[in-house]
Amino acid sequence: EAQKALQDLIRLRVLDRRYIVLVQGYVAHDSGTIETGIARSTRDRLKMTVSDAPGAREAITTFRTLERFEAGNYTLVELQLETGRTHQIRVHMRHIGHPVVGDQLYGKKDTSLNLGLNRQFLHSWHVQFEHPFTGENIVVADTLPKDLQEALLSQSTMSMGRTSVGDEICPQL
Repeated sequence: EAQKALQDLIRLRVLDRRYIVLVQGYVAHDSGTIETGIARSTRDRLKMTVSDAPGAREAITTFRTLERFEAGNYTLVELQLETGRTHQIRVHMRHIGHPVVGDQLYGKKDTSLNLGLNRQFLHSWHVQFEHPFTGENIVVADTLPKDLQEALLSQSTMSMGRTSVGDEICPQL
């Protein structure tokens, strides 16, 4: 019963889900919205893809840039999901030309860009919602796991500085 209620919160777009993601390349905008259709790839059944086909489902991701790194190699962003599609973050970031660091399925195959990670630099850090039974406002936040902290620290000397949003969020990580 609780699971169905939480799924309804996602469907109604009232569950606030935010992720910290390190992406490849220089994200020029401080914020933005990616709104596309997403469907299963016709070329590779393991992948999802941006699509305007009739069966594609609406997918909306908003982003806020937190910190950029020299030479345009990496950008740290916070992503907020308005919808919940399979691989949505990974598909959207690849679609705008900034794949998730360490993403073997949707990212660049050059493992030297993975900062020593054996996984994606993708972390659910903040969830907020109204409890479906009690009405209580629930806020859950998490710091970055050690391996992601170390990968980010390895780039600290290359930081071009944080945005105002980055100044607010990064100390919490």
